[in-house]
Amino acid sequence: MTKLEQDLVTMLTPAVEMLGFELHGLEFVQAGRHSTLRVYIAHEDGISVDNCADASRQISAILDVEDPITNEYDLEVSSPGVDRPLFKQDHYEQAQGEEVRVRTKLPQDGRRNFKGDLVAVSSDMITLSSDGAEYLIMLSNIERANLIAKF
Repeated sequence: MTKLEQDLVTMLTPAVEMLGFELHGLEFVQAGRHSTLRVYIAHEDGISVDNCADASRQISAILDVEDPITNEYDLEVSSPGVDRPLFKQDHYEQAQGEEVRVRTKLPQDGRRNFKGDLVAVSSDMITLSSDGAEYLIMLSNIERANLIAKF
């Protein structure tokens, strides 16, 4: 997570929690003049479109006042969905035994993309079973991770 993303989490978490939701995570995707701030909110009873609209209004107001992002961007607020991204250590712990897709920041064992079962989580790494082998991946080296939805 970048410094900006960490600052945004700190800034937005109280407002999202005041609405009764959990700030599951966020990502800021820079793409020139079309950058996007994606904020994922969660609740044990699920998230509706109205919940996203309420959170979006609250988040927009904070971002307008604090102005932490200097360039133009679009704000997207949604639930994490069935292929939920994994941001925090407890997200990985909850996903143990599930199939996940992981992209690392730096190559590991000659690759950056892994798909397999999340076998174990320790304080600073995960164990992923993939292609008949087990890989130990440092949490700090994970660029992106998602559950793989089962239907």
